[in-house]
Amino acid sequence: MAHQAPPRITVIGTGYLGATHAAAMADLGFEVLGLDVLPEKIEMLSRGEVPMYEPGLEELLRRHVAGLEGASGRLRFTTSYEEVADFGDVHFVCVNTPQRHGEYAADMSYVDTAIESLAPLLRRRALVVGKSTVPVGSADRLAARLAELSPAGEGEVELAWNPEFLREGFAVDDTLHPDRIVVGVRSERAETLLREVYAKPVAEGSPFVVTDFPTAELVKAAANSFLATKISFINAMAEVCEAADGDVVKLAEAIGHDERIGRKFLRAGIGFGGGCLPKDLRAFMARAGELGADQALTFLREIDSINMRRRGHMVELAREAVGGGLLGKRVAVLGATFKPDSDDVRDSPALNVAGQLHLQGAQVTVYDPKGMENARRLFPTLGYADSALAAVRGADVVLHLTEWREFGELDPAVLADAVAERRILDGRNTLDAALWRKAGWTFRALGRPTA
Repeated sequence: MAHQAPPRITVIGTGYLGATHAAAMADLGFEVLGLDVLPEKIEMLSRGEVPMYEPGLEELLRRHVAGLEGASGRLRFTTSYEEVADFGDVHFVCVNTPQRHGEYAADMSYVDTAIESLAPLLRRRALVVGKSTVPVGSADRLAARLAELSPAGEGEVELAWNPEFLREGFAVDDTLHPDRIVVGVRSERAETLLREVYAKPVAEGSPFVVTDFPTAELVKAAANSFLATKISFINAMAEVCEAADGDVVKLAEAIGHDERIGRKFLRAGIGFGGGCLPKDLRAFMARAGELGADQALTFLREIDSINMRRRGHMVELAREAVGGGLLGKRVAVLGATFKPDSDDVRDSPALNVAGQLHLQGAQVTVYDPKGMENARRLFPTLGYADSALAAVRGADVVLHLTEWREFGELDPAVLADAVAERRILDGRNTLDAALWRKAGWTFRALGRPTA
């Protein structure tokens, strides 16, 4: 039966995904309780502050956190599973599934712990909804565990799977106006409840796709594998362009006009990184192997290796640019995050290149608009500057490695006066070559040996 009152929502895990989901659910009009095991994170969120940089997220949070002036008060945070079990009708599990140390597979310990902690406290009807990215088959196993552990009993506590498709830098918009909502369910009741939760985006035209558990789990892996394939495809073309004196940017433009191919994700550069694509790709391969379907995904190994090769190629181009040896050379690196509009440096190609240059004897100075603190924690031995101008001072070569808008707006003439040598390598193919050359720079971009 439908709820008289709207369902009350809890969000377990308030990292990147959870904090965004909790704030968005409050914005859609629901009473929301967010849980995290780290008290300092809960204190921070309760003050209306976000533990990461994501455009628009802090404003969204502040509109709803209880106790803040002018807020709706629909959003609260806790460290207590008892409180969560007591409060919620729909429990979203948004914890992390990192890559296991030393192997490709996903580490499911946080998801397992969340279910083990919540289930024994569920004494009434509830729907538990997984949003974490998990190996296919996990939902089946977790549903059985939920039924086994919850006092409310069989049929009262159900599981559903509802993968997330957030793009960092656009997470708020992607949550409030998703390009699709996918739900893996086993009952009409679960589907009805999730339709109620997502009624607003569905009314605005977001497609609502209903599947079984394994398909819902596979959707996320398949989507990320496709995007990674597209990026590595154009980077493979960049390698061929380097060998054949072609121009990969023009090539991408020409093939992108074919609407079956499309323009998005066809920018050649130093490849993808971040907390999702690389680990999801590897976990997908590992899981396919366990299922005996590894041959279906052997091509993803090549996608991964093309991607990693890009970083090494950038290091080689830098070495060539400074005359063949990096020892004692000063290298300026513009960009530390894996993509713009984020402070996320997880598996960042830019930082990886900076680190490799440093290991080969270069003096590396990094500047990034938002990622400096995280970069410093990860690579304390690199040099850091608090502006692009300061970073390039005395540089023998400048590397543009994250496509922040700020870097596209730099004045090459101003930077020219600060560097030792006017050489720039564009690792993202977003700078205006003519502009830099006019200011006396030697300009080289990946996959464009002659452009």
